[in-house]
Amino acid sequence: MAFHQLCTFETFQQVSGRYGYGENFRDVIEQEFTRIKGITYLDHAAATLYPESVLKDYCRDITSNLYGNPHSHNPSSRLTHDTVDRVRYRVLQHFNTTPEEYSVIFTSGCTAALKLVAESFPWRSHTESQAGSHFCYLTDSHTSVVGMRGLTSSRGVVTQPVSPQELENRAKDEAQVEDVICQTPHLFCYPAQSNFSGRKYPLSHVKGIQARRLYPACAHQGRWFVLLDAACYVSCSPLSLQDCPADFIPISFYKIFGFPTGLGALLVRNDAADILKKTYFGGGTAAAYLSGEDYYVQAANISDRFEDGTVSFLDIIGLNHAFEALYRITGGMHNIQQHTFGLARYTYMLLSSLCHGNGRPVAHIYTEGQFDSPITQGAVLNFNLMDSNGQIIGYSQVDRMANLYNIHVRTGCFCNTGACQSFLGITNQRVKRNLQAGHVCGDNIDIVDGQPTGSIRVSFGYMSTFEDCQKFLNFVAECFVEKPVTVDQERLQELKRAVAASEDSNKSPSIKITNGEVYKGDEKKPTEASLKGFQLRDSNSHGEAYTLTNIYIYPIKSCGAYEVHDWPVGPLGLLYDRGWMVVNGNGVCLSQKREPRLCLIRPQVHIRSNKLLLQAPGMDTISVPLENNNHSHTRVCHSKVCGDRVETVDCGDEAASWLSDFLGQPCRLIKQRPDFTREMKKRPSEAATSTSLSLVNEAQYLMINRASVELIQNLMSSRQDDSEGDQLLDTQSVISRFRANLVIAGVEPFEEDNWSHLIIGSTQFMVAGHCGRCHMVGIDQDTGSKTKEPLMSLSAYRSGKVTFGVYLTHQLTEGSTAAANVLSVGSLIQPKPNSS
Repeated sequence: MAFHQLCTFETFQQVSGRYGYGENFRDVIEQEFTRIKGITYLDHAAATLYPESVLKDYCRDITSNLYGNPHSHNPSSRLTHDTVDRVRYRVLQHFNTTPEEYSVIFTSGCTAALKLVAESFPWRSHTESQAGSHFCYLTDSHTSVVGMRGLTSSRGVVTQPVSPQELENRAKDEAQVEDVICQTPHLFCYPAQSNFSGRKYPLSHVKGIQARRLYPACAHQGRWFVLLDAACYVSCSPLSLQDCPADFIPISFYKIFGFPTGLGALLVRNDAADILKKTYFGGGTAAAYLSGEDYYVQAANISDRFEDGTVSFLDIIGLNHAFEALYRITGGMHNIQQHTFGLARYTYMLLSSLCHGNGRPVAHIYTEGQFDSPITQGAVLNFNLMDSNGQIIGYSQVDRMANLYNIHVRTGCFCNTGACQSFLGITNQRVKRNLQAGHVCGDNIDIVDGQPTGSIRVSFGYMSTFEDCQKFLNFVAECFVEKPVTVDQERLQELKRAVAASEDSNKSPSIKITNGEVYKGDEKKPTEASLKGFQLRDSNSHGEAYTLTNIYIYPIKSCGAYEVHDWPVGPLGLLYDRGWMVVNGNGVCLSQKREPRLCLIRPQVHIRSNKLLLQAPGMDTISVPLENNNHSHTRVCHSKVCGDRVETVDCGDEAASWLSDFLGQPCRLIKQRPDFTREMKKRPSEAATSTSLSLVNEAQYLMINRASVELIQNLMSSRQDDSEGDQLLDTQSVISRFRANLVIAGVEPFEEDNWSHLIIGSTQFMVAGHCGRCHMVGIDQDTGSKTKEPLMSLSAYRSGKVTFGVYLTHQLTEGSTAAANVLSVGSLIQPKPNSS
């Protein structure tokens, strides 16, 4: 088969495996990457490309939201803090781990993350009484890894480069017994993927070193830590830290997303974090320090401890949009890996089979394998071209010709001298002689004494296409092959057979990942039978004193109230109270503090029809299911409520579009996952068991007293002046601003502050604390406008103490369930005062 017949999409499909991310792949690339039209960009291992929608969404975000310094506590700063925190979690989620296992320390890039480890690792020099630390690294490592020895050597640490062959050839059959006496810390660094050749090293090496089975850990007692340089690997491959629990993982985000640049991270396993010891401390890293005395206590939070000064928060916010675009376009890293590997394998097969007219090969490819599997090989191809006499063609000459064809490649040694020496056969002495001859890293001196000083690298990204491969291969054939162009058919058939065998052994179902998050099945809906047996009370049977006058639920956190007369008690409080919440485009919870118009959204719960209705002025009413009965997959996502991590499910695009239109910013509606448990942090000391919460702030219920409301209302009337410009609020308006679940009457003002327990109807409650108030109570729940009242009057009356209302948790009698209880307006209240 002739070369031009092999450069067809049909041939490509035979060997590539998965290509693209759906039927509209070509259209998406044309829309998102218009700036590369006419350009063949093959330098993704250096920096991949960002889709244009990322910048549009990012600019829209930062021009419509006010982001302040996250070290402050004002609303704009809290928005930044919450958004940055959300991105931290998203980074961990992307690498299949949790904040309980790893921490994200933002840096300026992978190199800065490596430098942080080098400076903070507790190196020990050798003494008569203790063994010294070893700093070991694979010879196939980036300059920034090898450069760590500049710091370690000055501390008397043994530096030990290890070849890939030594790592396994000198390994032990079993893990070494842990030496409890010798706890000398050692560090081994290796790349998950070589940035030179694209070779992927087994991720199992992490556990092998930690268990002291692999060399050099098996030869030296002590505690071994592993730094996994993942910068090149994660650009096109999924990394699960559940399977690969490295202690330190440095990354650069532009390698994955193209934007933002100048932002990276060090992922630190929490169990290993405490060994890192800082010397310099910058703003935000101290729990306390003295300027006049050598006294410093580091921040307890790992991220805070190592992020000197203010993080690059606008870049971090941009990172969130980069995540959105990548998963929207590709569906996830598994799909990217299959797509890019297929392109690399096809290019490898044709380039390695390409011959001059005299039958000599055109390319010398530097690889350990034959691109059999994406498990062992990344989307990187490294080679030199040869003329018909078998002589190397200098990489600078190839680079200049490629530029004429608008083909962008990388040449040189790629900041990996170890791999370059190994593959090109360059001795240490020759490196030194080349320097004397004038060759330095990064220059265009490609041949010294007839020997190459470097090579050519092409690498693929998730937006690379078959046409990129085709143009590159045609360029090589046109410019560097002595005609007629021929193909080594025997080698090509051998490679095709290897591909077929690899496909048979590696068949696996397609993995679907959306937005970096896993899928879960539908939720189990409570049946109508679960609501039977609720005995509705006759509200007239109890008279006036100590009664429940109003019941409100707030189905969507921070949205309008839904008043009910009788309502079932669920396991988390009133059934469906704060079961949903609205998040912005960055996944951060919206409250009325940030978006007062939320109060104009009036949800209604219709249990019998299984619907949550969304209503707002000027908007058509829509509904979402109370419980998900269909069997389609539902996206699981994560957010935060009052510092607590919560797992939620997304309620779909219709609700998101409705909320976004009404609020004028990108939003989504999410619901707490039914199988997720969030426990109350400030549990009453008398509580026998833990208390589970919905998306409420503090406790299951909030109760206020009408008499307390009327007292504050009267105080507001006496304080009213013309400067406020507002009409006097009536009792109901004040009640609505305090957003309570339960309103009671027949009690003296603030008498409820002194209760420890109460019974409403047949349900027992424990008082869990007092509700501290903020300026949110100044928002008119009918209009969304803001005033200073009733907070000013409350503060004046209580001498600066701004608590109003009490938190409650229900107490179920032994053998009963929450669903067996119902609260009814008019129910009798039996309080129990504090013993004090």
